[in-house]
Amino acid sequence: MLNLSPRGARQLRTVGLAATTLMLMSAAAATPSSAQATSDECAALRGAGDNFAELCLTEQQLTAMDDSGAELGVDEIASSPNMRQIANIPKQAPFNTESSFGTDMAFQGRYAFVGNYDGFVIYDVKNPRKPSIVSQVLCPGSQNDISIHGNLLFLSTDQGRSNDSCDSVRLSATQKESWEGIKIFDVSDKANPRYVKSVETNCGSHTHTLVPGKDSKSVYLYVSSYFPDATLPDCQPPHDSISIIKVPVKKPTDAAVVATPNLFPDGGYPGREGAWDTSGCHDITAYPSKDLAAGACMGDGILMDISNREAPRVINRVRDTVNFSFWHSATFNNTGTKVVFTDELGGGGAPTCNPTEGPTRGANAIYDITGKGDNRQMVFKSYYKIPRTNTNNENCVAHNGSLIPVLGRDIMVQAWYQGGVSVWDFTDSAHPVEIGYWERGPLSNDRAILGGAWSTYWYNGHIYSSDIQKGLDVLEIRDWRTVTAHAVRVDQLNVQTQQGYWGSR
Repeated sequence: MLNLSPRGARQLRTVGLAATTLMLMSAAAATPSSAQATSDECAALRGAGDNFAELCLTEQQLTAMDDSGAELGVDEIASSPNMRQIANIPKQAPFNTESSFGTDMAFQGRYAFVGNYDGFVIYDVKNPRKPSIVSQVLCPGSQNDISIHGNLLFLSTDQGRSNDSCDSVRLSATQKESWEGIKIFDVSDKANPRYVKSVETNCGSHTHTLVPGKDSKSVYLYVSSYFPDATLPDCQPPHDSISIIKVPVKKPTDAAVVATPNLFPDGGYPGREGAWDTSGCHDITAYPSKDLAAGACMGDGILMDISNREAPRVINRVRDTVNFSFWHSATFNNTGTKVVFTDELGGGGAPTCNPTEGPTRGANAIYDITGKGDNRQMVFKSYYKIPRTNTNNENCVAHNGSLIPVLGRDIMVQAWYQGGVSVWDFTDSAHPVEIGYWERGPLSNDRAILGGAWSTYWYNGHIYSSDIQKGLDVLEIRDWRTVTAHAVRVDQLNVQTQQGYWGSR
């Protein structure tokens, strides 16, 4: 999710959020529609760590958006014939409030680890039809992006906190003593996780990507953050870098930042009306066995050589100066010859799945990777966006997904917030096609409530979806095109640490 004011005092940049999202905002301020979030609700959302201004669209702005094709009522479920829900576990106290957003996921053995703005949850998913909660750890600090390696669990904090403890309170990052960065837990006892170490990073950690070292002794965390500001002592502009943390597996208390490589010596994309300038990266997906990584960096999409884990090199960069607003995340195909970038138009808070925004904004962009070595280039082939219309009370845009390990085809499952879950085939890069979907109707007919699928991933034969408000969903797809994926089993899955299947290593 695009974090538009994660540290409270940070100002929006010259590209206004409203313009960024919808290109139909007027300069005049108006009272929010009664069907939208009230001013108090908007303030509460900003206080939760993000500025989802689209939830406060004016009546005029909403009227300009066509949601006449939306068909579902509140909590109504619809799906293609080949997909169905087989389980749901609602959010449990203390994570059952509207502002306790469910976020990203990681997997290991029989367990799913799910982030939440207020901490994380460990689920036992040995029986996908009857998942259960093993433990919940209260540790606030948006957005608690999560990964797992052995007995170590990593959480991202991208919000000024009074200290690095789980008992901290919000403290503006304009204060030098505020803390943001990575927290490390020992989860060898899944029922009783233990907090063992923190590492502070410049501009915090909005997301992070786990990259195994060349030996088995260490792992690296590529920490993505953005939005520097002169008022922030630990996040000064320019911020064209990532932070790299080295974690000794047997001695995680020695974890430390070992490099802060500058990925954009020229400053990156300068921005335009409706699109963000580059001031850091939002997310990175690594393909360690191929020494490749793809970075979604606000205004730029980059391809990196990560053969030297502590010194990644940008070997190709692409921009979309027509349709993309915010380069959000990336997914390689199994052979590493394609990469899918997502555009999180509106930061995840806006209703952008409608005819007004059309099929090429808030969408995925598919690039073929051509050439070899440092001569590799990303060549644009097409866009993919879900074909359904959502109501103006629903946030909907391309978000986190994973490759389904199908033999000989390129198929993804992907979250679209309240647009639900889409399974789509991009084997033909120029002609992607949806092969299945599942979605809920809006959370309310009266107001916009931030919700929907944050991350949706394939793991060992089933689809798991972390819903911001509804908790953990488990889905299944029965389709001839995905049958071979059921033969693949992995011991661990961090989706942003992509692994090869069917001999592609």
